[in-house]
Amino acid sequence: MSKQNAVAAGKMTVPKFQAQKLRLNPENNKPLVCLTAYSKPMAQLLDPHVDMILVGDSLGMVLYGFDTTLPVTLDMMILHAAAVKRGASNALIVVDMPFSTYQASPEQAYTNAARVMAETGCSAVKIEGGEYMADTVAFLSERGIPVLCHIGLMPQSLESAGGYRAHGREEQEAAKLLREARILEEAGAFAIVLEGVVEPVAAKITAEISIPTIGIGASPACDGQILVTDDVIGLFQDFTPKFVKTYADIGRSISDAIATYADDVRNHKFPESQHCFGVKKARSA
Repeated sequence: MSKQNAVAAGKMTVPKFQAQKLRLNPENNKPLVCLTAYSKPMAQLLDPHVDMILVGDSLGMVLYGFDTTLPVTLDMMILHAAAVKRGASNALIVVDMPFSTYQASPEQAYTNAARVMAETGCSAVKIEGGEYMADTVAFLSERGIPVLCHIGLMPQSLESAGGYRAHGREEQEAAKLLREARILEEAGAFAIVLEGVVEPVAAKITAEISIPTIGIGASPACDGQILVTDDVIGLFQDFTPKFVKTYADIGRSISDAIATYADDVRNHKFPESQHCFGVKKARSA
């Protein structure tokens, strides 16, 4: 979405987001654009161009250097989500519920999700999990908390799922993913993230459910796409997933800029008089 189109569309809401389901809206052929942000400055940069900003628990790896997303806390998510909300006026703001803050019971999920929404001003929360999370999705949705679901490759369940791998290659697993998507839709999810789902399965799910699918390492047939912004701009240096397209090398640009600054300081080229206070220019004769 161009800046002009995004601004013209006005503030994105959950109902507007749902209405962007491609096959239910023949006049619309523009997939939903989604990216992550963890700070006000990044949110300000993304807001004119995207439909949704996800404050992802990926911040644990991208910002804090954790090996997984598991150490991320609710307080961390709230702090970053509130900052993102201050920087975005148009995009739909969705916040990841971190590990162990929603799995115990629907009541636990509601208590924590309600706190997230109240303290950040976000529009929705995201939870990972398939059929076993249906009761929680229904419990939240019925109480006014919109839920974005996440199936396929789920970072909070990597150990039990066998690590990073594509999901849906086997017929049984493909059938399970489709069944789970249908159940989550029925439970009240307003959209579903499909991560690491093989293309034919992601396309089939997208065609057979009536809520938007957001792909990440899935199918171009999904109703929208999401990536981690730091991967897109080359800022996260640890590794680049197969499904990422890097649009800029900001990491190298930063490194080059800092190297030039360091060289200027060490060679007495910075600061100069124009960078200092109280330096008077000599009068001409």
